[in-house]
Amino acid sequence: MGQTVWGGRAGDSAAGISWDWIEVSEGIIAIADPMMMITNLRLLGSEGEVLTAHEVAPHLNGLVHRLPGRPK
Repeated sequence: MGQTVWGGRAGDSAAGISWDWIEVSEGIIAIADPMMMITNLRLLGSEGEVLTAHEVAPHLNGLVHRLPGRPK
């Protein structure tokens, strides 16, 4: 088990996301709690409203699963 932190910079801004992970069986890694990712990103809905943590969770999970070296 452990924690992963991804981050990056663009100009004067920085963004990051972190999550806890566990090894569910030998060589099989998973996000420990997909609803508990931590980020400074703010995602907006179709009307420009800031989405809640619950609304953002599926988007963050999709992002993490597209990262190289990510949990399966």
